[in-house]
Amino acid sequence: MTGTTVLASSLLGLALLAAALGWRLHGNRFVAALVIGSTLAAVLPVEAVARSTPGEATTAALVVALAVLAVAGGGPVTAATFRLVDGPGAPRTGSVRRAAEVLRGGAWIGALERVAVFASLASGWPEGLALTLAIKGLGRYPELRHEERPGIAERFLIGTFVSVLWACACAGLALRLL
Repeated sequence: MTGTTVLASSLLGLALLAAALGWRLHGNRFVAALVIGSTLAAVLPVEAVARSTPGEATTAALVVALAVLAVAGGGPVTAATFRLVDGPGAPRTGSVRRAAEVLRGGAWIGALERVAVFASLASGWPEGLALTLAIKGLGRYPELRHEERPGIAERFLIGTFVSVLWACACAGLALRLL
């Protein structure tokens, strides 16, 4: 294993640790999202050098780490995005935060969505992305029709876009390694 591969692996490990802390410490998801994003950005140049020399086992380990990061890191990143959207002094009533009460199971659905997106793209089947989004949209359609509860459709769209873009970024890195 080369020094750059070790560095790329270490940076991915740090991002995974930040993702785990982001899930564990619900109040600090914004900080976890910043750590995850910055370490993932730091992996790009290191990975570009490392991919020219790694062995198959190292490449497989890095791809698995990216898959885990796609699933685990997306939750804190999405939560941090919602915190930015709501703003620091946003009231709970009528805000995007209030919509979370209607869209129950969002964290689990988001994690499963990121698994499907990552697996689809990493396996070379981009149509799986469309299928995943169609299933999610159809499954959430009844909740999105609530006219007396503002913010539900917006929360669904913001969460879906952030979650899918995060999984796509991780899958893109994995494809560069493969």
